[in-house]
Amino acid sequence: MTADLRSLYEEVILDHNRNPRNFQYAPPGANHVAHGYNPLCGDEFTVSLRLENGVVTDIGFEGAGCAISTASASLMTEIVKGKTVEEARALFESVHGLLTSEGGAGPTGKLQALAGVREYPARVKCATLAWHTLQAALRKEQGTISTE
Repeated sequence: MTADLRSLYEEVILDHNRNPRNFQYAPPGANHVAHGYNPLCGDEFTVSLRLENGVVTDIGFEGAGCAISTASASLMTEIVKGKTVEEARALFESVHGLLTSEGGAGPTGKLQALAGVREYPARVKCATLAWHTLQAALRKEQGTISTE
C-alpha cells in the first residue's frame, strides 16, 4: 500500500471516528436490534435497524468504542442502508475476509479504509464488532454478541 493511499484510508477512519454517521441513533420503528461487546478492549455497541420487505431501510448504532470500532460501525451503517439482507450478509463476509485475510477481493470504496487494520491483529476484533452485531440483529439473536 502506498503512503498516499494509506494516508487517504487513515483520513477516512479519522473522519468517521470524529463524525460518526448514524451514531447515537435508533431508527423509529426499529424491528431488529442486537448488542455487541468486545471484552478485549471494552468496545460496546447496540445496532438497531428497520427491515422492510427484506431491505434495511434505516440503521443506527449507540454505545462507545475506540476509533477503529466507531469508524467501522459508522461506515457499516452508511453502506448497509438500502441493502437487502443478502447484500448486507455479503458485505459482512467481504469485510471479514478483508480484515482476516480469508481470501476474496474484499469490499470496494470507503470500506477499503479498513484494510490497514489487518496489519494490527489485536485490532481486527475492534473493526468487526459492529459487523458481527449487525449479523446478530439480522438474525434477531438475543443476548450480547461477543467478539470472543
